[in-house]
Amino acid sequence: MAKNVVIVESPAKCRTLARFLGKDYDIVSTVGHIIDLPKSRLGVDVENDFEPDYTIIKGKEKVIKELKKAAKGAGRVFLAPDPDREGEAIAWHVANTLKSSKADFCRVTFNEITKSAVTEAMARPGEIDANLVNAQQARRILDRLVGYKVSPFLWSTVARNLSAGRVQSVALRLICEREDEIRAFKSREYWNISAILLTSSRESFKANLYKIDGKTVVKAGEKGRTKIVLTSKEEADRIVADLKTETFTVSDVKKSTRSRRPSAPFITSTLQQEAAKVLNMSPKQTMAVAQKLYEGIEIGQKGPTGLITYMRTDSTRVAKEALSAVRTFIAKEYGKDYVPAKPNVFGKRKTSQDAHEAIRPTYLDLPPARVRKHLTPQQFKLYSLIWKRFVASQMNPAKLSISTVEITAGQYLFRASVQNVVFDGFLKLYQEAREPDENGNGNGIDSLPPLNKGDQLAVEKLIPTQSFTKPPPRYSEAMLVKRLEADGIGRPSTYATIVATLKDRKYVQLTERKLHPSELGVAVSGILVEHFPEIFNVAFTANMERELDAIEDGQDDWVKVVKGFYGPFVQTLELVKGKQSEIKASLTEETDEVCPKCGEKMLIKWGRNGRFLACSGWPDCKSTRPLPEEEAKNRTDEKCEKCGADMIIKTGRFGRFMACSAYPDCRNTKPIKLGVKCPKEGCGGDLIEKQSRNKRLFFGCSNYPKCDFASWDRPVNRACPVCKHPFMLHKVSKARGEHLKCPGCKHLDAIEGPAAAASEDIGVTT
Repeated sequence: MAKNVVIVESPAKCRTLARFLGKDYDIVSTVGHIIDLPKSRLGVDVENDFEPDYTIIKGKEKVIKELKKAAKGAGRVFLAPDPDREGEAIAWHVANTLKSSKADFCRVTFNEITKSAVTEAMARPGEIDANLVNAQQARRILDRLVGYKVSPFLWSTVARNLSAGRVQSVALRLICEREDEIRAFKSREYWNISAILLTSSRESFKANLYKIDGKTVVKAGEKGRTKIVLTSKEEADRIVADLKTETFTVSDVKKSTRSRRPSAPFITSTLQQEAAKVLNMSPKQTMAVAQKLYEGIEIGQKGPTGLITYMRTDSTRVAKEALSAVRTFIAKEYGKDYVPAKPNVFGKRKTSQDAHEAIRPTYLDLPPARVRKHLTPQQFKLYSLIWKRFVASQMNPAKLSISTVEITAGQYLFRASVQNVVFDGFLKLYQEAREPDENGNGNGIDSLPPLNKGDQLAVEKLIPTQSFTKPPPRYSEAMLVKRLEADGIGRPSTYATIVATLKDRKYVQLTERKLHPSELGVAVSGILVEHFPEIFNVAFTANMERELDAIEDGQDDWVKVVKGFYGPFVQTLELVKGKQSEIKASLTEETDEVCPKCGEKMLIKWGRNGRFLACSGWPDCKSTRPLPEEEAKNRTDEKCEKCGADMIIKTGRFGRFMACSAYPDCRNTKPIKLGVKCPKEGCGGDLIEKQSRNKRLFFGCSNYPKCDFASWDRPVNRACPVCKHPFMLHKVSKARGEHLKCPGCKHLDAIEGPAAAASEDIGVTT
């Protein structure tokens, strides 16, 4: 009897499925896409209804050979790539590639890799969804048209090897526009007044000035007919002096309760946001770790086990079986008081496709603590986040008691308010994190003394406080994903790629968890927005996403959608082609610097790493060098041991390194030393800067591979004052900001003096 074949995307998923399906099935992997548009040319026939010219991806010939071998003589081939547009396209490409096989092809999808879900899916196979394939194909062709038509425009005006993406360029625009807002922002002064008041029994509490003559006191920028802003110290001092003559009387005491509902279980965007805020993981890292949890982890005698449902989803829907299981679990672990009368239901977003369930654990009998030893630290942290969020989402609301006291003093009204948890509900398990820029509730009061209407209060102290309005915060990765989702830009499968591409292209830099546009990013965004205003804007991109969704739903034709985009797009391209020389000239600046080789003037030009000085005598003279301010910033005190010139810091494909400033006459390079010796006994190596495969900075020993010491935190050349460990680690946290931590005794210390200089990103200690 011929075997059946199951074809999946990931090799990791093969092991998990093999445990469920047994020896009657051969399970093979495509390792992602096997067919795509060619890299070296457009690959789209724009004259023939945008017919794509798909080719085998380089290196996938061996994979295809294995797929054909497995399918030969098979009774049935189950196409089981991931359950989304990309997975559907992979299934379609595989079916076309193996069409010479006489096997019966069918499509199966697994929202979760559990025995029951896999068995049910295999019992009810279907066909490839042509609408999903068409939606993916339309997106791919649109992205190819934009990338291959606009990128050369950037090459001819800014620098070679730059890229313009249909969606990534809109995300870059958002980041650059936020930077413009910050630069244009003018801080405004405002004042608050608080009072420390005493009851008749000498109990003190704090109240804040709330109204003056019926008008609410607000910060600058919020002024209106019923609002008032205290804009100066003189005004605040006048009110304080006036208050000293007033009698403070309790005019109202209010007590109320309110409920706080739990958050919905994670969808792709909220998982990426929460992982960034709580775990400091990038969207790309989050999705990579989640993919492993979905495909299967080796769990002791259980073998490969899929721990979560599919992680690319925009739906908060949960299967009935899972709801029943989690309600039983909550009653058993926390008590019946924590179980709502009916399952909690969460609203559906307008743009939600609702194709998959929310992200949730697949086995409630595998809580994080039980499987911790089988997971990497990142896997454990993310699994814990998903687990707690899902269980908490089906718990009763928290009950809060709110006490508010209003105190009248002449025309002035003060208010003090406090809220306390009377029933923790879902808060027993989970509370959503906040960005550092997000404001909390309340006024910092933990409790109020017993107060009654009409009570007279004594004034212990009046405190005027100066404040200044703050500019809008820069986007963190979490905030950017939230903005993209709110504006309808991208979909669950694209958020991580959008953010990662902006960083990889060096259009933005992640500094202290905030996205800062680079000079290059600002230049690229400015050119694209100026010359392609109808294409690289939020409304147009969001509407294009809706059209792709319509293709997926079978309500629109993919050729019609692409054609509707391409016509105006080509017209715009033709208009800007004649402006390329003008645009390039506008980006080139003359300087008074003289070329050290030929004496011609140096020009400021653009390259893929930003601006630099180049000889105006090019191509006869190819002399280049960094801008003076960049050269000064990156210059070190160290001399080249080969020629005696200054060593400077440069950035290459493998991260930062030191190079001789006399390049190209002297090509000496070496790693950046931190001035800290390797702590491993008998090693004697120096700690140096390195870069991981994911281009993340870390610090390791110069004697690698003989010594494998490594640290994500920057070692600083300062001995621990407590245990005398030879160096401290530079850390950053929301609670403490920048500080030093001893890797030995965990002592925390402030950054000051030489340690502060050594901890700077561009600093080099020799």
